[in-house]
Amino acid sequence: METDTSLLSSELDQQQQEELYKQLLLQTMGKMQSETSSSRVIRPHPGICVKTLSLPDKQKVFLNICQSPAVPPPPPLSREALVELLESEDPTGYRVPMSLGEPHTELDNSSKGCTVYDVVINDEFFQKCQKDDLFQQFLLAVSLEGLENKYNMEFSRDWKILKNRKFLGSVTEQNIRTKSKPVIQEIDSGETNSQSTAAKKPEFVLLVEPALGEAEHLVAEIKLPGVSSTRSLVLDLGEDRLVLSARPSLFHLDLFFPFLIEQENSTAKFNTDTQILTVTMPVVSSSS
Repeated sequence: METDTSLLSSELDQQQQEELYKQLLLQTMGKMQSETSSSRVIRPHPGICVKTLSLPDKQKVFLNICQSPAVPPPPPLSREALVELLESEDPTGYRVPMSLGEPHTELDNSSKGCTVYDVVINDEFFQKCQKDDLFQQFLLAVSLEGLENKYNMEFSRDWKILKNRKFLGSVTEQNIRTKSKPVIQEIDSGETNSQSTAAKKPEFVLLVEPALGEAEHLVAEIKLPGVSSTRSLVLDLGEDRLVLSARPSLFHLDLFFPFLIEQENSTAKFNTDTQILTVTMPVVSSSS
């Protein structure tokens, strides 16, 4: 993703912060989405097993597409709307919540080693994809895209769904991050590096402004107790993602947005008294 690491600006004075809190307090009276640091362990149910190849080495790869009610469903989408979405210039605006598991090695039918990835989606959405080939093709495409983005790999789109196998290997438990209210985002099955494993996820609130009507701004208010200066913060913004790290391994936050944002016009301000980082992000208009 494209990032902008120059967003952290000088500290707010107390008067500015009080004015900002007044605005945020008014926004909390409308629609608001919040996230906690809770997580839960789930044991997904088998679904379908898909065979494809990694590129450019053309090594055999399998995807276990699993299902669980613990994963939130994506927003409602009709077949007609899906066709319009696939024909649009930017079909990435619709996100399917999923848990992307770590790669593990299994034996195929020829007793040869192969790489397997477990992908967990909402059980009701899985059943919908089973009943409609177009939704199933869409699901496989976004699953491969999600794995490619997470593991910096490339997979062939020439896949094959195995008829007599729902799962390769054994069903294992996954630790997923949960939401107090479902939003459109990827749910990681675990952290992938030493920094995020050691670090804690900070408490934060994501506000939509205005509360009603088309969104114009997203405001993320992130609590960072123990952080005394912006020098220890690294903030990256993508078009639909925020990644924040507080060194050394104090906090780590990886957040996907339900909207596209304007990275170049976003701002971030840290208040050293309250130890709260406020990131204000203009939302890309749906008419643009």
